[in-house]
Amino acid sequence: MSDKEIVNNENENQNSHLNVPKNGRREALKTLATIPVIGAMAYGVIKKKNQEYRNKRVGNIFAFETTPTVMDRQPDGQTIRLGIIGFGIRGSQLMQALGFATPQHIDHLKDLAKQDVQNTRYKDFLEQEDLNIVVNGVCDIFDVYAKEAATAGANKNREGSEGKFANLPVIYKNYKDLLAAKDIDAVIIATPDHWHGTMVIDAVNAGKHVYVEKPLTWTVPETYLVADAVKKSNVIFQLGHQGRQIEINHRAKEIIKKGLIGKVTLAEVSTNRNDPNGAWVYSIHPEANPSTIDWKQFEGNPVRIKEYLDYMTSVGATKYVGPDSRDKFSLERFFRWRCWWDYSTGLSGDLLTHEYDAMNHMLDLGIPASATSSGGVYFFKDGRTVPDVLQTTFEFPDRDMTMLYTATLASQYNRPRKIMATDATIELGSTLNVTIDPQSELYREKIQQGIIKAGEPFYRYASGKSIDALSSATEMYFAERGLLFSYVEGKRYNTTYLHLREWIECIRQKKQPSCGIKEAFEEAMAAHMGTRAYLEGRTMYWDADKQVITRG
Repeated sequence: MSDKEIVNNENENQNSHLNVPKNGRREALKTLATIPVIGAMAYGVIKKKNQEYRNKRVGNIFAFETTPTVMDRQPDGQTIRLGIIGFGIRGSQLMQALGFATPQHIDHLKDLAKQDVQNTRYKDFLEQEDLNIVVNGVCDIFDVYAKEAATAGANKNREGSEGKFANLPVIYKNYKDLLAAKDIDAVIIATPDHWHGTMVIDAVNAGKHVYVEKPLTWTVPETYLVADAVKKSNVIFQLGHQGRQIEINHRAKEIIKKGLIGKVTLAEVSTNRNDPNGAWVYSIHPEANPSTIDWKQFEGNPVRIKEYLDYMTSVGATKYVGPDSRDKFSLERFFRWRCWWDYSTGLSGDLLTHEYDAMNHMLDLGIPASATSSGGVYFFKDGRTVPDVLQTTFEFPDRDMTMLYTATLASQYNRPRKIMATDATIELGSTLNVTIDPQSELYREKIQQGIIKAGEPFYRYASGKSIDALSSATEMYFAERGLLFSYVEGKRYNTTYLHLREWIECIRQKKQPSCGIKEAFEEAMAAHMGTRAYLEGRTMYWDADKQVITRG
């Protein structure tokens, strides 16, 4: 579906659309009012947006109770002092979501606004709420990124290149020195996958609150160590799945909870991309060289590396290609680390985790009973070891359902998330669609009466407008899944901003965020099961009693 096709038409019911019978809206309303459940839902979405929210309190009107968390701010809440570890692609995006950007990024947003009056990114960024935080320390092992992170951290007034910046955050050469700093309360970790678990454990042991990008861990053994460390601490932990803040996901969760689609038996999710950037072939910075990059620190903790190699050997990972180039400086590996198992968790950890966490949020899946995977390096023959095509099937016999994940990095054909049930199917992308099943028992009478036309979208909710200036397959992927922006009560938010804000407010209010260690552990184990199934060429099982992965 193109951006233009998913644009929300504010002149037609603002945020929602309903296919109604040809005899007109008035007759449709009269008819739908007689439908006990789905009719109430449909009636509610015909209303204008402000009326729809008022109608939540009416007994027979469908009420959406689970909405994204936009936590109340403490009027005099403490200033949170942050440290940033990693300022690559995702690290810079996280800082922008916090309200801190490099002058060059501000200049870029200004240029976009001049070129297209409908591009509101600059305006949105200036209006983004101040979260009452300060960046006191930054760490990146590439000197250029470290300096950019410091400049962004000092840019409190969101100025372009004309601004003057003083009181730069401290630049730390080693992340452990940042963790030891007494003027840092919490850290954001946006490093390559193979560092996540180690840094989380070290941060927790240093008493720092933690926001870490997905996936939680690089290996199965360290997943237990991370979970144990967080559970024994008083830190507030959040895993970076901003999908927890997407409005339409919350609505889908409520629809499922109320039994409006019947019994769910199959969920299908996917990742399709078709350009080098989407396949992790990122640009190599012209100033990068052995003098500006701390390669030894990038390579990782020697103890963890040995554990990983022993782990791969012990599980019989026949498709794993060992680290024959690990000790050799490589710009390609430094900037495109996602392409190698030595540093990456591949499609499972990078993109499957987004899809799995979304389904876990909506369906409360927990950890699957089994995982089977297949795929390979079928298109990008560039020396990478992680597959560019992957299929993973997760089974949930206690739920009588299956979740299927399929991915290709050589096709951008759009496939929405689908949750299939006995009475209806939910499709999720930038919009939410509910299509009644022709064989539905729940709606049989209304189908026969012609009130409901089976096989066509009966309910549609479009959360917001199209995204500005989409230019890559990666951006399209995130936009189509609502991972860039979400609407809460009519206001557009950057979903990463919402997720970070939730974490910040949970620190202040001593509450648990939506993607804490329980959800993170479930995400990690599901992804590791999928990865091991691929590497070992056999089905992997989850022993719920012993809390371990076993071989088929």
